[in-house]
Amino acid sequence: MLPNRRDFFCSASALGATAALHLLAGAKPHHAPKAKRAIQISLVGGLSHLDSFDYKPDLTRLHGKALASDTKPDVFFGQVGLLRKPDWEFKRRGKSGLWVSELFPHLAGVADELTVINSMTADSANHTPALFVLNSGFQFNGYPALGAWLSYGLGSEAEDLPAFVVLPDGRGDANGAASNWSSGFLPAQHQGVIFRGGDAPVRDLFPEKPVPVGEERASRATLDALNALHLQRSGNEDALAARMQSYALAAKMQLAVPAIADLSKEPAKLKAQYGLDDPKTADCGRRCLLARRLLEKGVRFVQVYSGGPIAGTPRTSWDAHENVRENHGAEAARIDRPVAALIQDLKQKDMLKDTLVLFTTEFGRTPFTQSAGNVVGTGRDHNKYGFTCWLAGAGCKAGTAFGSTDDIGWKASEHPVAWHDFHATVLHLLGIDHEKLTFYHNGINRRLTNVHGEVVRGVLA
Repeated sequence: MLPNRRDFFCSASALGATAALHLLAGAKPHHAPKAKRAIQISLVGGLSHLDSFDYKPDLTRLHGKALASDTKPDVFFGQVGLLRKPDWEFKRRGKSGLWVSELFPHLAGVADELTVINSMTADSANHTPALFVLNSGFQFNGYPALGAWLSYGLGSEAEDLPAFVVLPDGRGDANGAASNWSSGFLPAQHQGVIFRGGDAPVRDLFPEKPVPVGEERASRATLDALNALHLQRSGNEDALAARMQSYALAAKMQLAVPAIADLSKEPAKLKAQYGLDDPKTADCGRRCLLARRLLEKGVRFVQVYSGGPIAGTPRTSWDAHENVRENHGAEAARIDRPVAALIQDLKQKDMLKDTLVLFTTEFGRTPFTQSAGNVVGTGRDHNKYGFTCWLAGAGCKAGTAFGSTDDIGWKASEHPVAWHDFHATVLHLLGIDHEKLTFYHNGINRRLTNVHGEVVRGVLA
């Protein structure tokens, strides 16, 4: 039997209470923040900007023509077919006239809330290192993710929930799995905590068998006393302190998680808006609605994944090597309605004004097809030279597009934005100077943006 709220707080020792409070103690922002919290929709596999947010009429005009280049492009699979027009019609949307294709009809309805960056560039065209850069700024594992840095720098506004929560795709984890939400060399309590679907969203949070309240209370008191003694003897060793803090939070989560994961009391109309009534959208819809509830309760950063493991047949990601229309059509049908509903819901609850929404992918796709040189194929290869991500909400210049790729959408040509710049901008909106958020590790004052990064002023309101 789980302790009730009164039993739990009465049984908590001074050590446990101190540890829990420590989890909430983030540094003060460096400047007045526009955003208090953030949510990232992370598309795994590589969204085709050319079929979604980056309208290139010349690509339609040149459909079936060979790429005009003196050198063979360096692409992942080495096949450079003929140029291919987008598979979805583009239209100007909303009062802003932002270009959004029919791939995302629901997101097109909230175009006036979006700040589109059409000039993103990536360091790698290989999925796993590209995902690592997207998340941590480095191509290798072992570095803290953006969410971990926010947890370290700002802490959580919730006393019974972690600062950084990850909601993976129901079909499986992305390449690199937990390395994408690692705390790296930061204290362990800053790593992302996975919430999955079902009755037990956090694995191993509850004991396998019910424990009587008295036994639970006595066990916690004994454990706290032993931990306090161990910590004193170890000279307040950081790793041990972090583990104790994690256990203190876990105890509080036993009360908080069942309540926050229960969507049954949400209005039926709202659940339908998120797509919980449709098998195609139900997985992403539940996670987007849960994400809003987590943010509302004080979680600092929530990451929602769209796409599971790379490869497989059919693919469970946006990796459209074989057929963009089939692949992207299926993947967009899973997330378009829920993500648009999330933006509308945040706005209706007056949360969008201080919530930052990020819509990211590790790289884009090529304007030419992945096929023989004289063929207009149906798939596109990886493209690290130019692609699209967007932001919405707090502090962003809504209904605008920033930067551009060349006439066929191959390479960023105006205002290129690297991931270090993107990260610097996100931190800035949350009140953090990316050069001042550091952690001393192996003789180096490490930071999310390494030795790079400029705030992208052109996307700020």
